[in-house]
Amino acid sequence: MTPSALFDLTGKVALVTGGATGIGRMATEGLAAAGARVIICSRKADACEAVANEINAIGLPGSVEGFGGDVATEEGIDAIVAEVGKRTDKLHILMNNAGRTWGAPLGEHPYDAWNKLLSLNVTGMFHLTQQLLPLLRKAAKPEDPARIVNVGSVMGDIPKGTKTYSYAVSKGAVHHMTRVLSNDLSPEHITVNAIAPGPFVSKMTAFAIATKEGQDVAAKGVPLGRVGRPEDVAGALQYLCGRGGSYLSGAILPLSGGMQSKAQPGIFNEDL
Repeated sequence: MTPSALFDLTGKVALVTGGATGIGRMATEGLAAAGARVIICSRKADACEAVANEINAIGLPGSVEGFGGDVATEEGIDAIVAEVGKRTDKLHILMNNAGRTWGAPLGEHPYDAWNKLLSLNVTGMFHLTQQLLPLLRKAAKPEDPARIVNVGSVMGDIPKGTKTYSYAVSKGAVHHMTRVLSNDLSPEHITVNAIAPGPFVSKMTAFAIATKEGQDVAAKGVPLGRVGRPEDVAGALQYLCGRGGSYLSGAILPLSGGMQSKAQPGIFNEDL
């Protein structure tokens, strides 16, 4: 098998939630570059349509189309599933990317921050996945499984990210949900994996790393010495969703430049 065949997604249909910005857009472009037909949705339909037009204008092998949809409510999920069903009779790839964050000091973190984050980051992710299983099952094959890719975070693995209590806990839940769903769905030839990104430039992280100075500061905490790039996300999705990733399920892929395994100085101070 040629190297290109391991990552070729020609003929595959993908749904990326929150696909108009940040990690979702990076993934969308990566999937389209590999030949996939990518459907994106977010609460802002006009943003999704604009991004679809922008990416299609690049002339990639695949294509992008967008519509408005809200993963944070039961009614919104029903509407997304109905719209996807109008556009395709099978779904090869589902990327659960839609999410939100919240920051507040300990002692001031509001009650509503938990409800708002968990309803989207965890509850919405689970129920959208559950409702799309019929389309995923139609695409699943023993030799080429359907793929679910959830977006977690480095904060779901390690106690980093000061003041983002509800966000960090929600991403830890996403990681465990990924393993639970993998256990249940792998026998049906549907793989379930997650990516756990470190710092990437996006609307969600703009408060900290929108500038070169902010990125340089963040890079000091990353063993590889830089923040993430769009190709890091694109390459990960091409692997997870291509033939090369067909034997992987239940994994949390740390796209963090080594942050997940960064340790403090040795117990005998040999690293000082």
